[in-house]
Parts: sequence; structure tokens; C-alpha cells
Amino acid sequence: MITAEILSMKIPSQDLKRQYKSIQNEIDAVVLEVLAQQSFILGPYVESFENSMANYCGAKYAIGVSSGTDALLLALMACGIKSGDEVITTPFTFFATAGSIARLGALPVFVDIDPATYNIDVSKIASAVSGKTKALLPVHLFGQCAEMDAILEMAQTKGLYVIEDAAQAIGAFYKGKQAGTMGDAGCFSFYPSKNLGAYGDGGLVTANDDEMGALIKALRVHGSNTRYYHEYVGINGRLDALQAAILHTKLKHLNEWSEKRRTVATYYDEHLRGMPVRLPEIMNGNTHIYHQYVIATPKRDLLKEHLSEQGIETVIYYPVPLHLQKCFAYLGYKPGDLPVSEKAADEVLALPVFPEITREEQDFVIEQIKDFFTRK
Repeated sequence: MITAEILSMKIPSQDLKRQYKSIQNEIDAVVLEVLAQQSFILGPYVESFENSMANYCGAKYAIGVSSGTDALLLALMACGIKSGDEVITTPFTFFATAGSIARLGALPVFVDIDPATYNIDVSKIASAVSGKTKALLPVHLFGQCAEMDAILEMAQTKGLYVIEDAAQAIGAFYKGKQAGTMGDAGCFSFYPSKNLGAYGDGGLVTANDDEMGALIKALRVHGSNTRYYHEYVGINGRLDALQAAILHTKLKHLNEWSEKRRTVATYYDEHLRGMPVRLPEIMNGNTHIYHQYVIATPKRDLLKEHLSEQGIETVIYYPVPLHLQKCFAYLGYKPGDLPVSEKAADEVLALPVFPEITREEQDFVIEQIKDFFTRK
């Protein structure tokens, strides 16, 4: 039942205050503990979180780093990506994916996406491989894994590294394997809005190879294994102990939150089916964790405006695909080169999806979407 209270309130795309309130005592206690210990850089809090994350993901190594962006950068550095190399990835993702490639002087090579899942279209990868290609960088977008069997097979055939951008997919499964554990390295973000979010920036790299794990650990501390002795030129990419302690506390709730997101998504599916919008599709073998619940319609902008007028916050991920970003003009892409990505950029809209959203709030979102299409 939609009450007068719902009609007068705003529905955010997510509400971190509700989440904090639900675990406030746990969070406050661990923050005070870190402050009392005055141990802020690496140390036992980071080690404990890394051990728990390795266990959670089923990876041999889990290395806490300063952000999801630095996770990508460190993984690329550990794979030896350098100026002039090419890395194949998707243009329909957050900027950091391609930005990290470009920061090393390498060239992002964009491959169009699958229209159903918005993940990289694996059937188009082979034609993009050249003699300069050194790695494949698939993104598990919106909380669903890319088609990893085909990606891994291609990498093995061509002798390429595979770096998984799992920033939006912590806890997602592909044929029984966790996101971030199938390639040479997996990269996670703990930006506050992520399903497992810190109270600031944070990230993590997973690996199963001993050499890869040791190299990333060194690279995050200026390329040093022993203080003041440097084997490599690395970066200052350490995870703060305070963020690690908060994330460690929140990790125990992650599966419950993921299940609630799936419940929210299922409710949207059931009540929006039949509307002139494209609903999320889940690839066989995948377990989606719905970092975002994304619909698509050619009337996206008008629908967004209507929902905003009703106090419903929605977000467009992403309004300009990376191959058409001004900073990548030097790569030579032009409108029409990657049509599926360009169409998605014009049509996608993320609805409110977070564990604490109420059924009443969802009903109001659904009602307003139906009202829009009835009137239009």
C-alpha cells in the first residue's frame, strides 16, 4: 500500500545512512579500536581483512590497496603492461578501466558489448587481437560476470594475461567460480557506494599465482619488500587500516545484503515485466549481485525526468561510452563504431536498488514507471 508518507518523501538510488544505522554499534566499536591502537598503515587490521577476503573469494592472495582504480593499475603493472602495448576491454564501463591502461602508456582497444548483459561481446574479441595485444580486461558490469570461459580460452590460445575488473561484482559467481578469481588478477573497489563499501576509497587485488601475489604486494608499497630497499618502481597504493577494519566488519553482512538485493531485483522483474522496457538478463551459469538494477528504454531521458519529479532518484550508467570520451580522441574512434555500446548509453537507467529499500518504496517506483508509459 502506498501511503501519503511515501508520496511526500524522496526515494534515493541508495541510502548508505540506513545501512550504517543497521550496524552502527559494530562500526563505531571497530573505529574506536583502530583509533586507540593508532595503527593506520597496513598492519594487523589490513592483514585480517585480506585473509577474510581471500577466504571469501576463494583466492590464494587478496591484497588490499588504496582504491579500485589503483587495483587496476597495480594489476596491469604486475602483468608488465607498458607503453605501446594494447589491452582489449569494453567501452561501456566506468572510466578507471581504460584510464588505468592509458596511464601506463598502453592503448585501450575497445570491443563492443553484448546487448543482453552489457558485458563485453566475446565473439568480437578475436578480431581485435593484434601483435601488440598483451592482456584482456573484461568488466563484470552491474554485478554479473562476463563470459569468462571464452575469454580465458582466447587468452590461453593467444598467450595473453586476463585481468578481471570485478569492481561491481564482489560475491558474483560464474559457473561456480567467484568474480575476480578466474584470471591472472581480479580487481575490486570499495568505493562507499559499492555492495561492500568503505568509508572512503579502498580496493583489493586477488591472485592465485605466488609470483603475481608477491609482486602486487611490493608494487603497492613503492616496489619495496623491505623498507627503504626498492626492487621495482611501484606506487603508494596501500589500503588504510581504518578502512580495512570497517570493511572487515561489513564483510560478514555481505551475503545477506546480496540476497536482499536479489529479492529487490526479483520484485522489479515480476512487476515491470510487460512494460516497454528492457529488463536485466542473467546469463546461464551466473549469479547476479545487482550492484545496479538497470532497465533500458528509448524514452530513458523522459522517464528519468518523470521519476525525478516524483522524488525518485535514478542514475545513468554511462551517458558517454569510453571510445567517445574527449580524452580518448587520439585513439581514432568515431560515433557509430561501437553501436551497441552507444545505444546502451542512450537508453539505460538504474533504478533504486539497495538492501534496505522498503517494499512500499519499490511499489511507488513501479507505479510511477507504469504511470509514465500509460500516459506516454
